[in-house]
Amino acid sequence: MSDARLSRRSVLTALGALGAAAALPPAAGAGPPGAGAPHPVRRAPAVHSTGRRVAILGGGMAGLTAAHELVERGFDVTVYEPTALGGKARSIPSPGTGSGGRLDLPGEHGFRFFPGFYQHIPETMRRIPFPGNPNGVFDNLVSGPAFRMSMPGGPDLTAPASISPLRLDVYDLDSLQQSLGAAFSLGGAIPPHELAVFARKLVMFLTSCLERRNDEWEHQTWSQTLEADGKSQGYRDILVSALTRQLVAARPQTVSTRTIGIMGQAFVWNALGTVPSYGHLDRLLSAPTNEAWIDPWAALLRERGVKFEMGWRADQFDLAGGRVTAARVAHSSGNRAVADADWFVAAMPVERAVPLWSPAVLDADPRLELMRNLTTDWMVGIQYFLRAPTRIAQGHVAYLGTPWALTSISQAQFWRGDFAARYGDGSAHDCLSVDISDWDTPGILYGKTAKECTPDEIARETWVQMQRCLNDVGEPVLRDDDLVSWFLDPGVHWNAASGHNTNDTPLLINTAGSWKNRPDAHTAIPNLFLAGDYVRTDIDLATMESANESARAAVSALLVASGSTAQPPAMHRLHEPPELEPFRRVDADRFHAGLPHILAG
Repeated sequence: MSDARLSRRSVLTALGALGAAAALPPAAGAGPPGAGAPHPVRRAPAVHSTGRRVAILGGGMAGLTAAHELVERGFDVTVYEPTALGGKARSIPSPGTGSGGRLDLPGEHGFRFFPGFYQHIPETMRRIPFPGNPNGVFDNLVSGPAFRMSMPGGPDLTAPASISPLRLDVYDLDSLQQSLGAAFSLGGAIPPHELAVFARKLVMFLTSCLERRNDEWEHQTWSQTLEADGKSQGYRDILVSALTRQLVAARPQTVSTRTIGIMGQAFVWNALGTVPSYGHLDRLLSAPTNEAWIDPWAALLRERGVKFEMGWRADQFDLAGGRVTAARVAHSSGNRAVADADWFVAAMPVERAVPLWSPAVLDADPRLELMRNLTTDWMVGIQYFLRAPTRIAQGHVAYLGTPWALTSISQAQFWRGDFAARYGDGSAHDCLSVDISDWDTPGILYGKTAKECTPDEIARETWVQMQRCLNDVGEPVLRDDDLVSWFLDPGVHWNAASGHNTNDTPLLINTAGSWKNRPDAHTAIPNLFLAGDYVRTDIDLATMESANESARAAVSALLVASGSTAQPPAMHRLHEPPELEPFRRVDADRFHAGLPHILAG
């Protein structure tokens, strides 16, 4: 291992933005195929059919991606979607709010965020034409230059989202550990000795061999890894909770350290500017998602021959001879069997896929039974429409320490044209889009969890939690008089009788040890493929990127099964810095010798 060192000042300068970078909603890497699987992976038997008809069940991110890749390769594709194209990624207009020729105010499931290390979605976007854009829909991505972390009664931090490239080939573990500790100091909000613990754990992960990640780190929770018990409130709020609850709706007491660690690593390398193929760290769309992306995408697919059957929900698979012979689909008008397809792609989320695994399906592929062990949680959006532009930050904002783990983006500053002239009745000039990530912790206004609050109470409680962070110093940033209206994701349904909400669109959460429960894109049923953020991919997190990647994997497997000679879709891997390879080789030797990481203790 080299004794050469990078000056501490250089590392500190380059890592100054990492506190902000790590607090953004990200995606991460995955372990080796088959890791920890309790059953041998059954190989699908050879299929001699050369049929080209494909039924895709679900028109969200995974379904649209699969349709795009297949129709480009000459397949006859029909997509069956029960609700709306785009799934959780779509816009959801607030009905009846537009007047005078304006569009309805733009609501959504949650704000869109495209980290620079996303590679599959940008590649798809470049292939979707958009008027005036040389690179298609991709040119509708704009950069958020800054990120703000706000906390009640404490100093806020605003930092650039990306920094200049940094050499990573001339440091040692001590200097890297000191630099990371300084980068996450957050103005003294966390005691130095606790920062040292966090920095040591982070460096341990960055320099662990892949075997240790997939064995030890996969089975540790984030809270266990960071030794959260007994630490200060700042340490627990920011480093333990904010990097999990705030970003991916995961509980630090249950989420896998491997998932959070690889996710954080991707942000670190993106922020450092060390990977030429990565884009700007914080990117978002220049218009509501449907306008900027989903509608042009659907139009392109229709033009190329994809058929969309809207309102149809998959209820059952019929099997004979170990193959799917039909998919039973339901509509408000009745039921029918989709029996004219040669291939079937299940592209719905995990909570809708699992009920389809009948005894016949599980007999054909017993490993699918493990999907019942996967966990979902809530991460849902609410939009506030304001009378005046409210530029809290030129990018995303994390409200540290808020009971409901809030993040937001002031969207109008990034959108084309005049917001008030285009949307609503002309009185709203901005859209503050907020993600609520913790639905199980009592709030500060009503003392109830978000699941126990009416929609009105959710709107008021969320607003007050943000005010507590933003209005604690100087002139108020969020004023009640500026609020025109709000829009809560309609997938959240209040039940007055039970006093609780339900949620149509929960989010997959990667709990410790859950990798073994996740399937591959090709099942043991030769003509059934899976596409969704629960499928094993390199991006090991429930994101648009992992859904896109999984669909590409499903299409690649379908091409092989059908005997197609078409080129498979491009597949990308997250960057693993070669500069860290010497450290990882040392750790691999220690791991295989049964020894802990060299920094453990």
